[in-house]
Amino acid sequence: MAITASQVKELRERTGAGMMECKKALVETDGDIDVAIENLRKSGLAKADKKASRVAAEGVVAISVSDDGSRGVMVEVNCETDFVAKGDEFVEFANQIASTVLAGSPADVAVLSDMDLAGGSTTVEVRRQELIAKLGENMTVRRFSVIDSRGGVIGFYSHGGRIGVMTALQGGDALLAKDVSMHVAAIRPIALSEDDIPADVLAREKEIFSSQAVESGKPENIIEKMVVGKMKKFVNEVTLLGQPFVKDADQTIAQLMESNGATIVEFARLEVGEGIEKREENFADEVMAQING
Repeated sequence: MAITASQVKELRERTGAGMMECKKALVETDGDIDVAIENLRKSGLAKADKKASRVAAEGVVAISVSDDGSRGVMVEVNCETDFVAKGDEFVEFANQIASTVLAGSPADVAVLSDMDLAGGSTTVEVRRQELIAKLGENMTVRRFSVIDSRGGVIGFYSHGGRIGVMTALQGGDALLAKDVSMHVAAIRPIALSEDDIPADVLAREKEIFSSQAVESGKPENIIEKMVVGKMKKFVNEVTLLGQPFVKDADQTIAQLMESNGATIVEFARLEVGEGIEKREENFADEVMAQING
């Protein structure tokens, strides 16, 4: 049967696939749109499987906060290139996922993948496969963080969509929480206070400082004081409360909180590609990789 332009248009709108792919799918199914959709999704899954081994270290961190400001969500969604990461469809997908997490409170990414995508007509996983088929890059929903205000306030900060931070305060206001979030984005504390630093991290640093002190040849009582001093400096450098405030280095974050009658309940920081080993590729190789699928 003859395939009409309106059929192709409808199939494109429902699947997001390219025009030629839609026309071919309709020809193969004699104009049956539902079967064509199923076939395109199967094709998308095959393409997704083929691209799954490719490194996806670019992407965005999307943020969504509840209307009453009581809960906040950040998600990291990855793709292969910065070009795709800046595209409207990819950014919309990431924002929809953040809204999905906010509304549905999934336990982990596996549960999230099977949930209905907020503002969409498919699940998160099906839409991911559709975008892989359409945009030609591997994509992953890597992780998400959820923060509860616990009756206080939440402030958030996004740096170019690549770094996202949320901070929950008791006392203070949303502006102060945003200032702290900006600080976290820039200075990257690993914990709120010394009590929150993993024990193995503290033990490793103490061992390093002890070895350095012994090599100095100083008496044992002096070595002990040197290690204590170095550990105190380390703790202040890596904990949020111990760090000098990025907007005013004359006061620490702890002092900033005290002067504003506020307490930091928790914070979360996500950075695109953090911890992912990236391949070194030049632009020409990247383009050829896209051409070759």
